[in-house]
Amino acid sequence: MVTAVDRWQNWAGNQSARPQRVITPRSAEEVAEAVKLATLDGLRVRMAGAGHSFTPVAVTDGVLLRPGGLRAVRTVDEAAGQVTVEAGCPLRVLNEYLAGRGLALANMGDIQEQTVAGAIQTGTHGTGRDLASIAAQVTALEMVRADGSIVTATAGSDPALLAAARVGLGALGVLTAVTFQAVPAFRLEAREEPMRWAEVIARLDELTSENEHFEFYWFPHTDGCLTKRNNRTTGPARPLPGWRYRLDDEFLSNTLFGATCRLGQRYPGTIPVINGIASKALGARRYVDTSHQVFTSPRRVRFKEQEYAIPREHLAGVLAEIRGLFARHDWRISFPIEVRVAPADDIWLSTASGRPTAYIAIHVFHRTGHEEYFRAVEAVMTAVGGRPHWGKLHTRDAQYLSGVYPGHADFVALRNELDPARRFSNRYLEQVLGS
Repeated sequence: MVTAVDRWQNWAGNQSARPQRVITPRSAEEVAEAVKLATLDGLRVRMAGAGHSFTPVAVTDGVLLRPGGLRAVRTVDEAAGQVTVEAGCPLRVLNEYLAGRGLALANMGDIQEQTVAGAIQTGTHGTGRDLASIAAQVTALEMVRADGSIVTATAGSDPALLAAARVGLGALGVLTAVTFQAVPAFRLEAREEPMRWAEVIARLDELTSENEHFEFYWFPHTDGCLTKRNNRTTGPARPLPGWRYRLDDEFLSNTLFGATCRLGQRYPGTIPVINGIASKALGARRYVDTSHQVFTSPRRVRFKEQEYAIPREHLAGVLAEIRGLFARHDWRISFPIEVRVAPADDIWLSTASGRPTAYIAIHVFHRTGHEEYFRAVEAVMTAVGGRPHWGKLHTRDAQYLSGVYPGHADFVALRNELDPARRFSNRYLEQVLGS
């Protein structure tokens, strides 16, 4: 379906595009037809997801494919735990579908609003001692190549394409369907509690090794952290009472936090006091619920984000350096800094490719300037070979990235083979992959 040309904008509002054509395809064949027509017209093609990337990865001045017509669950093999869904299916829809059949994704990020293709193409991840990103759970991909052909990549049929395209940035083709290896449905016991900075740093190795999923948030300008430990349990469900969910996750973490962000933007001097209160407001709590209900939370306050993946062994040192930056700069940062971990994987452009990884994510309110803060933290990250999240703001280029990704050269070579005319390129891909 071709719609009127309109302005596209991402969730944070910091990226926009005015494509010549906007199409909502309803099948792989319609995607193929759109690609062939774009080739005849000399236009480039990008497929947008839900707009949760902060980089211009989905931006195009040519043909923009919208995901809303590709949302179906195609097949499920409950015995084998495999499910094939179309690329535009939101993760929340997939989670509900799997739960209804006694299945689940083994690991997730902290929101479920992205499309499955958008999530895996940019390397969306959660935190996990043994379990890697969403893309690491993919066993097959259906995609439309630059010549309009529809291909399926599996470990048996085309292992190189699967290794590349699971986190492919949309540079190798347009994903139309994804097959996940799901696991039997499980519950997680969530243990969340405040902890002081010094204790978290002293216990980093213990907390990350003794818990299946560990993360923490540090509130800048304070010594306060909020820690989260999620572990599987066979015990009965003990979900949060409705009032507690509404108080913590809806009111404190969204409604009130949004109000304090707006206050802090207008009166920056209030931010340290606000952060001190916020670090204590979210008290300790424990509950047991379905896995995706524990992994994910509502995120309604809009922000801009930068995240880097660093070698796990550098985590404590890098955190100390970032904390030191606050002592040397007159920053007023309202958003907490998020820290997570992941094991190594074998996906060419995964931020955890080939090495155990720690993630450090920084945020600012979407109306706030970010350049100085992000640039200073980025310098600390790149000094230890950090890899930027593909969907989050950074300044790195192909020359730098080729030095920190062992699979970067192989990916570029495969791209040269599959899309020599750069039908699927844009300025962002030229930056990170080269022209």
